[in-house]
Amino acid sequence: MMAARDWFRTPPGQALLRWEQAQFDAAVADVFGYHALQLGLPEIDALAANRMPHRWLALPDAADAAQAAAAGRALLAAQAAALPFAEGSLDLIALPHTLELCSNPHAALREAHRALVHEGRIVITGLAPWRARLWQRLHGGGPLYLPPGHEFIAPQRLRDWLRLLGFELCEQHYGNDCALPPGAGWLRQMATRLARAGAMGWPITRAAWCISAVKRAHGMRLLGAAWTAPPARLAPVPLAQRAAMRPAGGAQTSVRSEK
Repeated sequence: MMAARDWFRTPPGQALLRWEQAQFDAAVADVFGYHALQLGLPEIDALAANRMPHRWLALPDAADAAQAAAAGRALLAAQAAALPFAEGSLDLIALPHTLELCSNPHAALREAHRALVHEGRIVITGLAPWRARLWQRLHGGGPLYLPPGHEFIAPQRLRDWLRLLGFELCEQHYGNDCALPPGAGWLRQMATRLARAGAMGWPITRAAWCISAVKRAHGMRLLGAAWTAPPARLAPVPLAQRAAMRPAGGAQTSVRSEK
């Protein structure tokens, strides 16, 4: 079975990394704050274009740490579903294929939501499931790079997860059709036609996706007993009007009831 770091060294993997690097650079360049985190995939520097003073790379596997350490990046040993950060302490989180490579993508996304501050940004990239299966067939039907039991996540499905957690979608980009895996026959012809359709503006036919979202916190106002309207009160009559209503000479009139 091909590992992730081995697949990203292939021509399709290199083309995918170049496209994702450009997407991350555009998505995180104008995100401001103090603390940013990239979860997984040291082959790409998702925070390179960001200017936050504290930027970390969290890796679940120590075997991948050597490559990132050689590049001088700040490393953390952490799982995607258990981050060593307090609630609401990160301003930016980048997930390059993190949800595809972890055992519980739901828990990883909930953990990212917990660690983000209000109005914090999350940027996620992945590969379309149907394109991954096509590339597997072009490679001879073997596994691509995911461990057994893991699945690729469709962008429509991820958007539903983000909305359920309270994220607001900002940007969605589809692309990476410039490099096709080696192969021949009708499979490669179909891949070429799909890439041509994606270039004409059909996002569903593209190979990779990049989604950016912001964590929103809806305000709440508590209503107590004071929210009811006060009872209506009679307007006071000025003294000048009272004097005008009295009879002349100060005499008072009385009304007798006749039986």
